[in-house]
Amino acid sequence: MTSQDDIPFDRSPAGPSGEATRISPLVRRVIAPNKGPFTFTGTCTYIVGEGSVAVIDPGPDDASHVAALLAALRFETVETILVTHTHRDHSPAARLLQEVTGAPIIGCAKHVPDPDPPSGRLDAGHDPDYWPDHVMRDGETHLGDGFSLQAVATPGHASNHLAFALREENGLFSGDHVMAWSTTIVAPPDGKMSDYMASLDKLRARNDAVYWPGHGGPVNDPQRFVRGLAVHRRQRETAILGRIEAGDTQIPAIVAKIYEALDPRLTGAACLSVLAHLEDLVARGVVRSDRDAATLEAHYAL
Repeated sequence: MTSQDDIPFDRSPAGPSGEATRISPLVRRVIAPNKGPFTFTGTCTYIVGEGSVAVIDPGPDDASHVAALLAALRFETVETILVTHTHRDHSPAARLLQEVTGAPIIGCAKHVPDPDPPSGRLDAGHDPDYWPDHVMRDGETHLGDGFSLQAVATPGHASNHLAFALREENGLFSGDHVMAWSTTIVAPPDGKMSDYMASLDKLRARNDAVYWPGHGGPVNDPQRFVRGLAVHRRQRETAILGRIEAGDTQIPAIVAKIYEALDPRLTGAACLSVLAHLEDLVARGVVRSDRDAATLEAHYAL
């Protein structure tokens, strides 16, 4: 059996914010000053190449972070800006960087919010002003000066989530889909557990040697790590089914029982994570809801 504690998380800081740190022959990292319970030490922005470079996930709308990026690149040219997904801690600075450099923004599609989200839930975490110059398809490759970045569709954490494979170093920029410091949040209505699990299976079939995530340090031995994440999610599903069988019919009661010593700041995220599991279970016919769809307010039964 594998629990979350058995997953080899690495919660050591990735480095100070505002400094460009070389982490491989082709890659440098600058961490944004937006640390928090969901962002760890801050969003990781990656610079790929030398001289003529690509910037992956410029980060939040933070002028000081963009200034730090530009300072690190003062003798170089930003030829492309790539974005893994449009959460507000990843994509807004793409516009600021583009205004200065003129580089095109490519990568994930613009997020289209649900016009009638269940229970009034909104996709407030997405950047509504993101407009890519080009949307990369799964498997499409951007060719840079001495490097290539291939798009790998990995929906689940976000419906428009992409990872980028750096072929020359057998590495993968995994965005928020897989991170070394924590499991990722799968929050409906945009996050979908069935997509997340399928994306984990997709990554396990690859042979990447290292992941460079959106927050925290590298994921080493990624196939083993991803396998642990998948087992953890299946165990979480089993625990949810056990609580429903025991008579806990609503999400807050389930969360109180299966999340021990939970940081109160993460209670809302835990409720959404359980909801994501229940949406999947209802869709598969394993669990019944007293509403037309799984919601935070619904009662559940086997």
